Amino acid sequence: MSWHSTYDFLRHMADSWGLLAMVLMWIAFALWPFRPGAKHHNDRAANMIFEDQNDGK
Repeated sequence: MSWHSTYDFLRHMADSWGLLAMVLMWIAFALWPFRPGAKHHNDRAANMIFEDQNDGK
């Protein structure tokens, strides 16, 4: 196996499997805030702008 064919093989793997990996990660990141255990964190983030610096929270 020559260097050129190794490069082509690795490039093909990066083009196909790399794209699949990026799509799966994008889907995971897009759905992450909607998981059942995230409700408390989402509510806190949504109300954080209304908290005063001196309210003790």
